[in-house]
Amino acid sequence: MARERRAATGPMAEAEAVCEELAAALRRTGIVLPSLTVDALTYGYEPPRVLVELGRCNVETTRKLIAVLKTAAP
Repeated sequence: MARERRAATGPMAEAEAVCEELAAALRRTGIVLPSLTVDALTYGYEPPRVLVELGRCNVETTRKLIAVLKTAAP
């Protein structure tokens, strides 16, 4: 019997929402992290260990992210 993924509620829904919020904020600056997602292992723990996986990106995207962070940080 295959294990079914439960509907996201509470911390899981919050993790998915914050992940999408981050993706949208990054898109507004021209940055896309293709691997940005909620860590799949997060769903397997009880209680959930909510983690957002930022994933990998190329050097060009990393430099864009650094530039945006430098302008945002005091």
